[in-house]
Amino acid sequence: MRQFINDKETLVTQSIDGALRLSGNSLARLDGYPHIKVVVRTDWDRTKVALVSGGGSGHEPAHAGFVGRGMLTAAVCGEVFASPSVDAVLAGILAVTGPKGCLLIVKNYTGDRLNFGLAAERARAFGLNVNMVIVDDDVALPHLPNARGVAGTLFVHKVAGALAEAGSDLESVTKAALHVIAGVVSIGISLDTCTVPGSPKEDRIPDGKAELGLGIHGEAGVEQVNFKGAHQAVAMMVDRLTPSIGAGPHVALLNNLGSTTPLEMYVLVEELLGSHLGKQITHLVGPAPLMTSLDMHGFSISLLALDENIAKQLQAEVAPLAWPGCKKISDITILPLPDGLTPIQPMASKNAKAEKLIRRSCEILIAAEGDLNVLDAKSGDGDTGSTLATASRALIKALDRLPLADWTQLYRAIGLELSQTMGGSSGVLLAIFFTAAGDASASGRDAVTSLKAGLMRIQQVGGANLGDRTMIDALSPALDELSKGLAAAAIAARSGADSTAKMLRAKAGRASYVSESHLAGHNDPGAEAVAKLFEGLFQTIET
Repeated sequence: MRQFINDKETLVTQSIDGALRLSGNSLARLDGYPHIKVVVRTDWDRTKVALVSGGGSGHEPAHAGFVGRGMLTAAVCGEVFASPSVDAVLAGILAVTGPKGCLLIVKNYTGDRLNFGLAAERARAFGLNVNMVIVDDDVALPHLPNARGVAGTLFVHKVAGALAEAGSDLESVTKAALHVIAGVVSIGISLDTCTVPGSPKEDRIPDGKAELGLGIHGEAGVEQVNFKGAHQAVAMMVDRLTPSIGAGPHVALLNNLGSTTPLEMYVLVEELLGSHLGKQITHLVGPAPLMTSLDMHGFSISLLALDENIAKQLQAEVAPLAWPGCKKISDITILPLPDGLTPIQPMASKNAKAEKLIRRSCEILIAAEGDLNVLDAKSGDGDTGSTLATASRALIKALDRLPLADWTQLYRAIGLELSQTMGGSSGVLLAIFFTAAGDASASGRDAVTSLKAGLMRIQQVGGANLGDRTMIDALSPALDELSKGLAAAAIAARSGADSTAKMLRAKAGRASYVSESHLAGHNDPGAEAVAKLFEGLFQTIET
């Protein structure tokens, strides 16, 4: 078991009860566990049109997370990816429906249609006024007569909920819901399948592939496509959505399908707004987990044509915290750096030998990115290679504006460049290293002595010494031997880096928080980077 659950039989009921305990008593559940799982508003007085939705669990925060003033009146929850029973749906309808009637909002899946449909018929037999609408926003299968209902359902919840809260009658609320359903389109993509509790994970999406046009129940997508990054993924989805929308302004809903990180989701916002449909998107809901598929590493895009009324209803205040709001898209505001932080650029100069040395050093570290990340993952957060490679790429781009003919100014310029482009503690330490080397060079010291002065400064600031399992263990012996040539320095760096694999206790850096069992047999990634750098320079320059 790799999920924080007890067993699948109690998963949904425990999850609902956990959410209810944090609702401030604004929500309650009907008696009837485990077969009847219905979340209702406690402030509901049946004087307005009730909205009831629901379906299988595993899509949280949908559906119970959207119960509250301005959205749903009740949510009927089934087991994971399973439609609730007719009795459960009927219980929800009977609990909240008053003289103004009830609207059922149902996603277009067979189980939901049958169970909600039969419950509606039975409710009408009790004399209740019940309408039902079917959401079918998925465009992944354009030739399918019954398209699936996916994240666009949230637009229906919000628009209908705002109108019901404002006191509109059932026919008006139903008409508005149908208008939204007719106009909303959605499509999803994922890099991995979801993990259904109690079942083995289906590993059907290989590395380098993504599944386009998948539903929200772990079912396979329309096709597996080559995956080359966020830009390409959004472009493919936009192309599939474009034939189904008209001109004019639209609101987008960017839905996290489960485990896509916030960092990724905001990249996707930027890509969506930069796409050929970006100019038409004036408002955005999210990015947020809204209609998820357990832990699926994917996202979906929903688009809805926007008019003044829909905009008003989407932006109306609601109680459910799971609704992230409908935000108007704005331009990016850029303010100047404060005084003292705007860098003073040194006068550029040419030096073929210095340029070759810097370029080759950067190329070595870029090539080592993957290996260093793998090594760092054993004792840190797996980003040493990426951090060094990012700084190296920036330094290569800066070559034409560096003072290559003046080593004193060059050291300082490299330090300044690294302080701006290289993150983490390593960026600060290397910036200090080169700045201190520049200061030593200005005092008339030679190259090796200047670099040693830089090493001394980072030891003073960082607190690391030989034997502490850091890059110092490779850099210090390499600089001690550098006056004898690159071959001697490379041998010393390699010996120092390899010695860190036997150091079972790191005394500085992130590895100091890691247990001995994770450090044994693995070189420190910073020391390994130094060794690879000197070895690569020796092979290039002296052989």
